Amino acid sequence: MTLTLTPLPGIPEVRPGDDLAGLVRRGLQQAGLTLQPGDIIVVAQKIVSKAEGRFVRLEDVTPSARAQALARRTAKDPRLVELVLRESAQVLRAVPGVLIVEHRLGFVCANAGIDRSNVPPQGRPGEWVLLLPRDPDASAARLRAALARTTGVAPGVLIVDSHGRAWRLGTVGMTIGLAGMPALVDLRGRRDRQGYVLQVTQVAVADELAAAASLMMGQAAEGTPVVHVRGFPYPLGEGRLADLLRPRERDLFR
Repeated sequence: MTLTLTPLPGIPEVRPGDDLAGLVRRGLQQAGLTLQPGDIIVVAQKIVSKAEGRFVRLEDVTPSARAQALARRTAKDPRLVELVLRESAQVLRAVPGVLIVEHRLGFVCANAGIDRSNVPPQGRPGEWVLLLPRDPDASAARLRAALARTTGVAPGVLIVDSHGRAWRLGTVGMTIGLAGMPALVDLRGRRDRQGYVLQVTQVAVADELAAAASLMMGQAAEGTPVVHVRGFPYPLGEGRLADLLRPRERDLFR
């Protein structure tokens, strides 16, 4: 079995309202690829957010008293902290240089996933930042449907972002939205090669693929935000971000 990941070339700077499906089709054409059943398209969160117009100019943000207090504690821009609070359900840690929150989408991350790198000005001077998509699962479903209409094939779609992890240094690509593919594969009840019946094993296949695709995308100036995947070793099916989120009562890290 072979898993092949191919970064799609020629993806331009994405602007609000751009047709992501059209950009993916052109990238596939430039790469000499035609979608086949079972293929997956992995998309960096940043271009989804850009296409959906999730830009905010910091000069337009008025920090609340709470944001100002957290900004003093973390040594962060109070306008950015205000946006983090708006995008979050709960602040979990606030120490110098670090602001960890439970995002309104349910996962734990730094700064609510708000991005300051590779965010171009949007018609007015000042510093702009980029928020995560409002509903990444819905974004993935729309892209999947658009590709199905125009190519005749409905691929799995994965939207990925770079997050830190408990007890580990460094960031890794993780899933924040998906459509047409599983998030988890449950191996409980299956036997291993020695005949042992697996009791707890669930594989976060969406996150595993997100990490692999992120290696191809890069994290700085590579400019390859879309990756085509062929040979995914599990059947495609329906999954959602919520499948990957550990219930609060079972979260031992908080």
